[in-house]
Amino acid sequence: MTLATAQTAEIGPVRACTVSRDVQLFDLLIEDMEQLLGESWGDLGFSEAMTFLGQPDAASLEFIALAIDDTDEENIDRLDHLIAAAKARGVKVVLIAEDVTPAALHRLLKNGADEFVPYPLPEGELAAAVERLNRPEPSVLAAPQEGEKVQLTEGGDGVVIAAHGLSGGVGTTTFAVNLAWELATVVKDKDRAPRVCLIDFGLQFGSVATYLDLPRKEPVLEILSDIDSLDAESFAQALVNFDDRLQVFTAPPDLLPLDMIGPAEVQKLIDIACNHFDFVVIDLPSAVLQWSETVLNAAQVFFALVELDMRSAQNTLRLKRALQSEDLPFEKLRFVLNRAPKFTDLQGKSRAKRMAESLGIALDLHLPDGGRVVGQACDHGLPLASQAAKNPLRREIAKLAQSLYAVGQSDADADAA
Repeated sequence: MTLATAQTAEIGPVRACTVSRDVQLFDLLIEDMEQLLGESWGDLGFSEAMTFLGQPDAASLEFIALAIDDTDEENIDRLDHLIAAAKARGVKVVLIAEDVTPAALHRLLKNGADEFVPYPLPEGELAAAVERLNRPEPSVLAAPQEGEKVQLTEGGDGVVIAAHGLSGGVGTTTFAVNLAWELATVVKDKDRAPRVCLIDFGLQFGSVATYLDLPRKEPVLEILSDIDSLDAESFAQALVNFDDRLQVFTAPPDLLPLDMIGPAEVQKLIDIACNHFDFVVIDLPSAVLQWSETVLNAAQVFFALVELDMRSAQNTLRLKRALQSEDLPFEKLRFVLNRAPKFTDLQGKSRAKRMAESLGIALDLHLPDGGRVVGQACDHGLPLASQAAKNPLRREIAKLAQSLYAVGQSDADADAA
């Protein structure tokens, strides 16, 4: 409905409105607004919105849904001014974006947009975004305040889960980030949920912080530079809290030599994390380093990610030879085929089988191709569960998290007995 219609009908004040070049381009948004607000909303063009925000009638607005696509990026300055006008009036801004570049999206969020929802709208996500607007806590997109300290409790018996990509671009960090989040939310009750720590050992180009839109903290560099002084207090200061469910030890703010830390330093970091968390998920760089053996020996589960291509096959063979020549437990590796062939792709499934047989390995886990939305979620700094809960890749990772949690619970019950 138009804003004029909403104002003249006897329905009370307008609580929200859509603002777009043409709201008919966002038909799913219209449906969600009607479901969420009934008749208490309207729609405006960009120029009309600027005028309306300066009028007394705008006092009843709770939020505006600013709907844009790639065409609107040409007028991003105008969008900045519109967001500024809404914020000056105390009106929240939900950004609805389709095919917008990460740079433009980052700029609009930085300049005042409160929430972001991708278009086409995931089911229930607009309502969830509006609910977050009304919470006193910061949203998952907001970085924790400097100085905010993570509270740690002892008594953890951390299960170490490592993820190592055998070639660049196989999706290791995406896998590690989403597995950690699924483990942290496997139980809906926060008080009963497992404590999960995600560690990014990509000292040079680790991107866990990017994929969760988190700041890289200086205490990380201080810890890596002086690991002997590491204790629970300093470790807590280096962690970043994501949505009050997941604690993250990010890569340092600056590039560091990969040999800056050694096996003893890595072991100490893993030990202190295990003492305070139930699950410790480690995202490893693709390079094999002196301390890679430390992580391999410490991990209860070690995922090695590959794709169905020659580079993954050759690198797997190299790694197998290297580990076996040093009498290291190659059999501990659980190989994950990312972007695996679909169920109906019989030729692709046959290629995967031949690859596994020729390398003498088992492809224990097949992850489907999640499509473009996976990259969008990473660019927007959100887990797939928040961006696209029904995505096939997210579903498989959620199943894996459920099985890992169930095994952990069974082991705990057995120890108690």
